[in-house]
Order: sequence, then C-alpha cells, then structure tokens
Amino acid sequence: MRKLIPLKSIYAFVAVAETGSMTEAAAVLSVSHSAVSQAIKALETQLSLPLFRRVGRRVELNQNGQKYYRKVAPALEQIVDASEELMHHNNINHNRLMVNMVHSLALHWWIPRVPEFQDIAPHIDVRISNLTQTFDLNREGIDVALIHGKADEWKEYYCEKLGSDELIMVCSPHLLEGLDDKSPAALLDKYPAIFVTNLRRKYDWLVWCEANGFIVPKKQKNLTFTASIQAVQAVTRRLGVLITHELFVRDDIRHGVLTKVGEAVPNPHQDVYFVCPPEKLTQESVLTLRSWLRKEFIGSVQTRNGNK
Repeated sequence: MRKLIPLKSIYAFVAVAETGSMTEAAAVLSVSHSAVSQAIKALETQLSLPLFRRVGRRVELNQNGQKYYRKVAPALEQIVDASEELMHHNNINHNRLMVNMVHSLALHWWIPRVPEFQDIAPHIDVRISNLTQTFDLNREGIDVALIHGKADEWKEYYCEKLGSDELIMVCSPHLLEGLDDKSPAALLDKYPAIFVTNLRRKYDWLVWCEANGFIVPKKQKNLTFTASIQAVQAVTRRLGVLITHELFVRDDIRHGVLTKVGEAVPNPHQDVYFVCPPEKLTQESVLTLRSWLRKEFIGSVQTRNGNK
C-alpha cells in the first residue's frame, strides 16, 4: 500500500500558502511554529520536491507548490466542509458557531480579541472559515458571516451593518523619523506606494486619492500584492506607504507597529455587516455573538472619535 500524506501536513501547507508565513499559519492552526515547519519539511521530503521559496522573512509557493496548491486546497476545503456540515446537522455541539470572515480580519482583528470573547462567552466555540465573494451560508454550513460589501448582496439573509469601511494611509513609524513635513503628500513624494490587487481592496488607492485631491501613484516593482496581510508586512519592513481599511490595522497602530497618516476616508464600495440566516436568530449563541460584535464596533467608533 502506498504511503499516504498526513492530513496535518496538508493543513500546514495550505495555511502557509495562504498566509505567506509559517508564524501566521501557526496562529491560524493554533499550533506552534515548529510544528508547522516540521509538517512542511515532512511533506517536501515525502514528495521529494521543494514547495516554497523564501523571500526575506516571508515564504512563497514555487512552481511545484503552486501546482500542488491548486489541487489540494479545494480538496481540503471539501473535507473540512463535509466534516463541519456533518457535525453541524447532527448538533454535536449546540454552542459551536462557524463564523466566516476574510483572512485579514481573522488574523488582525478576531484573533487579538479571542481572549475577551472567551471571557464573556466561555461556553461558545467559534470556528473560523475564510470563504470570499458571495456564497450560500446554509450550503456552506456557515452560521454567521462578517462581510465586507453591500447589503444588497445578502438580501435573503438577516443583514445588520456593524460599521463603515474607512480607508487610511499607514506607514512604519521609522519612515517619519527626522521629517519636518509628515503629511500624506510629503510621504508620497518621498516613498513608494504599496498596492493590493484583490477585489475587495483594488480601489483603495483610487478612492483615497480622489477624496484627497491626489493623483493615484504609479505602481513600483515588487510592491504589488494580492493579499492585505502581505502588503502590511511590506509596510512594517519600511518598503513604502499603504492605503488600507482602518479596521484591519487598528491594533497594529495602537501597538506602534504602524502609524496612521492623515485622516480616514469613507469607502463607498463596502461596509462591514453581520450576516446570518434569519432562523439562526433563535440561537442564544448567535445572539450573544451579535451583541458582543455590536459593542466592539460601537466602542471602536467612540474611541476613534475621542482620539480626534
């Protein structure tokens, strides 16, 4: 019988491929960095092929890795979906919630707030999925989704606006050292712009520049990324300035990893919504999560207004 690839190696491979970092993959999987590293090494050894290449402190799929990812990622998603659906429909755990949000929100907003949510709702077990675009919540086994978008995309569900999507310019605080003029215009004259090209973020620079009366800067080599988490890493490495959604980098700003430059600009293309099938509003766990999210978003708005 042929030797089978351990499923934990596939989990680790997909997580590293999607985050670009073994450290961030470890956070997503709730395991240690060494466990992820060992799983990747074991997988590459079993396949007799390297799957990643290092780019600074980040890792990217090489050609072999890209081919492998296109095959195994959908298969892994089917395994996870089938397992979660079976558990969901058999009510193995009434207090388990499958909550969907994009990777960037999960990594930079949800994970830092997990201890607080555990304190107020220790009986609820939230599991995170990362589906994008518009999808069928019931078919995908999703109880609640935090959505960046517009309400008209989710007409058949309960849809409540939690907050606005505000765009801000951020940079490493080191780029501001020694500068007399720390305005957005001055930074754009001195440093290159970093771009994100996925559908949710591709118009960020255009919206922000139009609101501020600027011309959209030209894209520079090696500074265009498909994911926000990659772009933010580039910013922390002092490679340039970025326009991104305030919610995504709020904690990084609070901890001094990034600095906000200028004022926030409302993004007319999307807001943040709590979305769920109407029948889910009879579940105590869903109502508890909604109440906590409301307070989190209202508190965030009050904090930002108080800091102006």
